Amino acid sequence: MRIIVQKFGGSSLATSEIRCEAFQRVQDAVDKGYTPVVVVSAMGRQGDPYATDTLLSLMEETNPKAGARNSDLLISCGEIISAAIFAEGLSSMGLPAEALTGWQCGIYTDDTHSSARVQRIHSDRIWKSLNCGKIPVITGFQGVTDNNEVTTLGRGGSDTTAAALGVVLQAECVEIYTDVDGVKTADPRLIPNAPTLKVLSYREVVELAHLGTQVVHPRAAEIAMEEGIPIRVLSTIKPSSGTMIGHNLKEHAGVGGEPVGDRIVTGIAHLTNRAQVLITGDRDFHSSRLAPKVFDLLAQHGVSVDLIFLSVDLIAFIIDESKVQLTRDALTSLDLNVKIEEGFAKVSVVGAGMHGVPGVMARVVNALERENIPIFQTTDSHANISCLVRENDVKQAVQALYKEFHLDRVS
Repeated sequence: MRIIVQKFGGSSLATSEIRCEAFQRVQDAVDKGYTPVVVVSAMGRQGDPYATDTLLSLMEETNPKAGARNSDLLISCGEIISAAIFAEGLSSMGLPAEALTGWQCGIYTDDTHSSARVQRIHSDRIWKSLNCGKIPVITGFQGVTDNNEVTTLGRGGSDTTAAALGVVLQAECVEIYTDVDGVKTADPRLIPNAPTLKVLSYREVVELAHLGTQVVHPRAAEIAMEEGIPIRVLSTIKPSSGTMIGHNLKEHAGVGGEPVGDRIVTGIAHLTNRAQVLITGDRDFHSSRLAPKVFDLLAQHGVSVDLIFLSVDLIAFIIDESKVQLTRDALTSLDLNVKIEEGFAKVSVVGAGMHGVPGVMARVVNALERENIPIFQTTDSHANISCLVRENDVKQAVQALYKEFHLDRVS
C-alpha cells in the first residue's frame, strides 16, 4: 500500500460545501493510487456548534473551575462528530470509510489532561480497516491513557496525530489541509500578498511554529522530522502544490535554484498578548543566585517563560498575558521588586541559513529603527532572531522586516 495521511482542520470542515471539497481531496488521492488515512479536527471555529472553543465555553458557563478530565471528555466529542460525518460523506461518494476514535486506534498518551503527549500507537485496528478496503477516518487531537481515561493533545493536536500516524504507518507523506495554500513568508492577515514558500526544512517550520505561525504545529514537524516523513501543507479549496516540508528537498528549490537552507531569512512570525517581567532587588540581589528560584517557582505554577535575559542586577523575561496574575501571586513569596507590564509582542525572523552570517541582527535592528519602533528585548538562535516590541507596533514591524529581507520575492 502507498499510504498517505490526510489531515483536515476545522476550517476545512466548517460547511457542507467545504466538506465536499475535502471529500474530493481524498478521492484525488485514491485516483493517484494512494491508500488514504484521514485525520479530522472538530468542525469550524469559536461560535460554530461543534467547535472545540464552543464546547469549552459551554463547560465554562456550567463551571468556571471545571476539571481537566471532564473537559477533555467533552471536547473530544468535536472530533468524533467530524469523523462520523466525514466517513459518511466518503461512503456517499462510493469510498467505503469508517470513523475511528483515538482510543479505538490505540493512540496511547501520558495522563496529562489537555496537553497529553503520544506515547505509543497500536495500529492493528487501523490496518484491519485498510485491509478490508475501508478508509479510516480518525479523530485527531485525542488519545487514551493506560487507565482508559480520554485525553487531548492541546492546541494543534490533530497535526500531531497525523504526524504520529504517518510515522507508525510509514506513510509516503502527511498532507495537512487548511484555509491557506501553504506556509507564507509572513502572516497574510498583515501582509495580504505574502507569497507561499514552496519548500521548507523541518527546522524552519519548527522555528516558525514555535514563534507564532499557526499553519503547522511544532510537535507534528518534530515527529515527522525524526523519521523523515515529508509534510505538505495545502489548501482544501484552492488547488496548488502548497508547501513541502522535509530534508534536503533541493529539487523543489526556489527561484534560480536556491537550495533549501541557503536563504538567510525564510519568513516572519509573531506572537501577541505578551507581558514583560522585570525583577530587581536590593544591593544583595544577584541574578545568577535568584534566577533558579524564580524559574523553579514559576514552573511549579505552570507558567512558561520566554525571551530570558539575565544581568548582574536584572532578571527579565516574557510570559503570556493570561498568566500575569498567577505570576504576581507566585513571586510574592520571594520578596523581590517585580514589575510586570502588558501590551507586548514578539516578532521574529526565521531562516536556517542565517547561522554564521554576519550583519543579520544589524539589519533587523536598523529596519525597526527606521520605523521608530522601540525594541525592549532581543534573543537569537542559529535559526531565528526575535525582538520584543509594543503590540500596537506589530503590523509595522512585520512589514518593515518583510521589506528588509525581500520576502515578497520568495516564490
